[in-house]
Amino acid sequence: MPALVLVRHGQSLWNLENRFTGWWDVDLSPAGEDEARQAGRLLAEEGLLADVAHTSLLTRAVRTLNILQQETGRLWIPVHRHWRLNERHYGGLTGLDKAETRDKYGEEQFLLWRRSYDVPPPPMEPGQSFDVSDDPRYLPGVVPSTECLADVVVRMLPYWFDAIAPQLLDGKVVLVAAHGNSIRALIKHLDQMTGADIAKLEIPTGVPIVYELDKALKPVQPGGRWLGDPEAIAAAAEAVRRQGQRA
Repeated sequence: MPALVLVRHGQSLWNLENRFTGWWDVDLSPAGEDEARQAGRLLAEEGLLADVAHTSLLTRAVRTLNILQQETGRLWIPVHRHWRLNERHYGGLTGLDKAETRDKYGEEQFLLWRRSYDVPPPPMEPGQSFDVSDDPRYLPGVVPSTECLADVVVRMLPYWFDAIAPQLLDGKVVLVAAHGNSIRALIKHLDQMTGADIAKLEIPTGVPIVYELDKALKPVQPGGRWLGDPEAIAAAAEAVRRQGQRA
């Protein structure tokens, strides 16, 4: 039975600082490294040893994958990196503090930008401080100026059909270390969720989500199996939901 393992990268330095990150490249925090190690240990304990892995072109996801491979003794497996697994581009919000953004624009607008399915943030103007359109890892025209989750689904699906699904159909255990929104896009497709439902789903950092799939790549257990302490996972998901709220 093919298995797909999804892991959002460990806490990044900008997660720690409560800033919109998107396509800007930041590293893991020390706590994020620990989260990735713990996720790797959980996978090893479950015997979920990947045959092949996929990640984005962003350091926080790449390093999370490296740690997962090390903890599971799978440093030797093939790894595929692609921009289609990048985080959602937060446009002109990139780099901004979430609480300050909420205070400035109000709760309703903040939630529309952050968690609606089809409302993108304001576009990033060319030449802004966090503009990565000339980054050598991207071909010309690849970097968007802003994205909503619906946009992430559209740009992720070709990678699913062309790269990930064929490996699953071969019966492989496939590991994807990516980002909150690219993983939500994958889950939306797997579970055939509505835009409204996927907008409510919070993905904590460093929590492995395991999908066992049938021959048609339909989940045997809708929603997958989340590895770790259920209370800790619920608390971490709630903390993600509350980002931008002041204590």
